[in-house]
Amino acid sequence: MAMRNIVKDGDDRLLKHSRPVTEFNDRLHVLLDDMRETLLQSGGVGLAAVQVGALRRAVIVIETNVPEGEDDKIIELVNPKIVAWEGEQNGPEGCLSFPGKYGLVKRPDHVRVQAQDRNGNSFEVEGEGLTARCFCHEIDHLDGIVFTARASRMLKPEEYDNN
Repeated sequence: MAMRNIVKDGDDRLLKHSRPVTEFNDRLHVLLDDMRETLLQSGGVGLAAVQVGALRRAVIVIETNVPEGEDDKIIELVNPKIVAWEGEQNGPEGCLSFPGKYGLVKRPDHVRVQAQDRNGNSFEVEGEGLTARCFCHEIDHLDGIVFTARASRMLKPEEYDNN
């Protein structure tokens, strides 16, 4: 695994549509492993392949809604699609590609995502709260949509905890 550079605001790749993954091979596995390492080192909770310069429909999200005493788990989603959603949450959102910027973004409170794993097997996963927010945020990246485009307003530094 290797740490990859995170694409930052102003890079045109963040506004491009990512291509579907059609080959489930070692190259994809290396990308997903590198994304995992990059995410864990960055302190974020989600990462899309485009954020490390690969225009492929792949994201990883850390599931933090786990029972007490259990470790967070990393969910890999290849060719993900939100197939159901309900509820609403409106709260602060940030992005590893936009360091130090936060905005108020309305998202569903619960989503169900259909995707493939690193070997091409189809599955569905559900998320609520922060995990639902992350699924939506990262899948938006795959369509060239960044959170600043969805924010009802950007927050001032004194409006969020920077620690």
